[in-house]
Formats: sequence, structure tokens, C-alpha cells
Amino acid sequence: MNAIKFINKSTIKLNNITYKGYPIGELPKRFAFIYNADTEQEGITEWFNYKGLTYVEHTPSFWSNV
Repeated sequence: MNAIKFINKSTIKLNNITYKGYPIGELPKRFAFIYNADTEQEGITEWFNYKGLTYVEHTPSFWSNV
């Protein structure tokens, strides 16, 4: 059974994985593409919708805490 824990209004924890929710107009630029050869960046290919938000796995950058 999957247990959902609400961290705040747009962040949830599902099976010990943190997901951030985005409204449809504020999705990240990496959303829904597989790979961009120009920037050598991988896109977000896995997501789910719940209660009006699109949730993607939240992986904070190492540099965001510095």
C-alpha cells in the first residue's frame, strides 16, 4: 500500500521519495523530453497527476544549499 505524506502545499512524500507538484503552466523546462543534445541535459520523463498538480521527483541540487 502506498502512503502519501503531505510535506507542504505542493510537496509530497510517497514511499520515501519526495515529489514536487507543479500547476500546468509552471512545469519545468526539462518536462516531457528525453534528451537535449545541445545542452547534454536529460529531461523529465516520469510524472503523475494528483489533485490538479503534476508531480515530478524532487532531486535538489548540491549547489542550491551553498
